[in-house]
Amino acid sequence: MEYYTLLSFGCLVGMQHALEADHLAAVAAMSTGHASRRALVLRGGFWGLGHTATLLTICGILLIFGETVSPRTEAMLELVVGGMLVLLGARVLRSLWLKRPHFHVHEHDSGVRHLHAHTHLDDKAYSQNPHHHEHSELGLMRALAVGMVHGAAGSAGLLVLAAAADSMLNAVGYVLAFGLGSILGMAALSFVASFPLQRLQRSAFWFNTAAIASIGGAAVLIGGRLLSESWAIALS
Repeated sequence: MEYYTLLSFGCLVGMQHALEADHLAAVAAMSTGHASRRALVLRGGFWGLGHTATLLTICGILLIFGETVSPRTEAMLELVVGGMLVLLGARVLRSLWLKRPHFHVHEHDSGVRHLHAHTHLDDKAYSQNPHHHEHSELGLMRALAVGMVHGAAGSAGLLVLAAAADSMLNAVGYVLAFGLGSILGMAALSFVASFPLQRLQRSAFWFNTAAIASIGGAAVLIGGRLLSESWAIALS
C-alpha cells in the first residue's frame, strides 16, 4: 500500500510541478499562433513527454551510480532554460512585428478609393503549401525539445526526492509517476487554456495583439529572471 501511496504522491507532485511559472511561460509562448484545440493539447502532452524522458534518463543514471547534481550544474541548466524562455518570448514578439498591419489606399476602376490593410506574414503563409502548413502548426517537436530542456533543469530537485525512497524500484517508480503527473497536468492545463486562447484568436485585432505581446513579454521577463538568478552560481 505504501508503494502505491508513493506513486500517487509522485503523480500529484508532477502535476503541480508542470504548473511552475517557467513551464507555463514556455508552453504559453508556443501556443500563441492559430492552432486547434487538439494541437494545443498535444503540445502540452509532448512537453510533458520530453520532460519525463529527460528526467527518467538523468535521474536513472545518477541513482544507479549514486551521484547527485551539483549546485553549479543545476545553475547552468537553469541558465539554459532562461535563455530558451527569452528566445521563445522574443519569437512571439517578432511574429507580432511581422504581422503588423500595413495600410494602403486602394482605388477601384469606378474611382472609389478606400484603405486596404494587409500583413506580409499573411502573404507568406498563403504562398506555402496548405498541407505543409496544416501539419507544421502542431509544433510537437518544438514542444518535445522544450520539455526535455525543462526536464534536465528539474532533475536536481526530483533526484533529492527519489533518493529518499527505500529501494531502486521505488525511486524509479516515483520518477515515472512524477513524469506521468507532469504529462497529465500540462495536457489538462492546455485543454482548459485552449478555450480562452481560441476565443482570443477571434477577438479584436488590438486586444489579440496586446494579449499575445503580454505572453511574449512575460516569457522574456521570466527567462531574464532565471538568467540573472543563475548567472553568478553557474560561472563561479
